[in-house]
Amino acid sequence: MKILLVEDEETLREAVRYGLEREGFRVSLARDGKEALEKFRGGGADVILLDLMLPEVSGLDVCKAIRARSPVPIIILTAKDSEADKVLGLELGADDYVTKPFSMRELIARVRAVSRRGSVPVSPGAVALKIGGVTLDPDAHEVRVDGAGLELPPKEFELLHSLMSRAGRLVTRQTLIDEVWGPEYVGDTRTLDVHVKRLRQKIESDPRSPRYIKTVRGLGYKFEDPKTGSGRDEA
Repeated sequence: MKILLVEDEETLREAVRYGLEREGFRVSLARDGKEALEKFRGGGADVILLDLMLPEVSGLDVCKAIRARSPVPIIILTAKDSEADKVLGLELGADDYVTKPFSMRELIARVRAVSRRGSVPVSPGAVALKIGGVTLDPDAHEVRVDGAGLELPPKEFELLHSLMSRAGRLVTRQTLIDEVWGPEYVGDTRTLDVHVKRLRQKIESDPRSPRYIKTVRGLGYKFEDPKTGSGRDEA
């Protein structure tokens, strides 16, 4: 597995590179945002570890640029305490974040989680799901809303699949985290909330008053058909 590590601080960059290579990962290094974009365009990556505080091009701008062209998993590395910075990174398309200082054990667990869940495993001939105007085809990895194709990063696709496959029923926050990020996930639940927010922005006509993805306060989420109020299309 190839990892693109984007980190301005040399000591940390080399320590993380060493730790990752000891675990068998192939690591490509970038020292600033401009080099990160060049390295990604030239050789790609299976996972990107991206510092927010970068010269040339900021980490947030790098995240936005990469996400516009690729669903590659992105983990943000940040020393910032501000919750707003972490949430902004997730809203721009990052899959997860790790706050400095972090342990290599934690970082490697996050890398393995996002790489293992890079796409939804489906059985051949898996049935497409259609609820209201939303259609999800697991085999083709396609989503359509009111007939229009919709590009979703892997985590958002998995989240939508988990919700739609249990349409009309409550899906707890822990169930969604276990299925989408893995049962060993060690991050906080804000990551889930931001991904739900991004999904709503893409499939709902009014994300502030969602028709499909309903919040069950304190418990989790539920996917409903806006016409029937259940998980089934009208006959």
